[in-house]
Amino acid sequence: MTTTARTTTDLLVSVYREVLGIDDLDRDSDFYEAGGDSLSAFQITGRLQEALGVEVPVSLVFAYPTPADLADVVESDFVEA
Repeated sequence: MTTTARTTTDLLVSVYREVLGIDDLDRDSDFYEAGGDSLSAFQITGRLQEALGVEVPVSLVFAYPTPADLADVVESDFVEA
């Protein structure tokens, strides 16, 4: 994992915590198990767009439900190295 990927993972952990209202979520916490729904998925992608300047499809939150998995996809597909 690159330094940038680690930073993206940390960002996503923070975003998941804020959006889902659970302070002890970690990089492997599951969006569904934490009570995530379509509204919170849109909030997550909106915050990613604000923070990283990239538009991430909301479907990726559902397909990659942990912050670590989503960060890997965001890094490889949306953020320039």
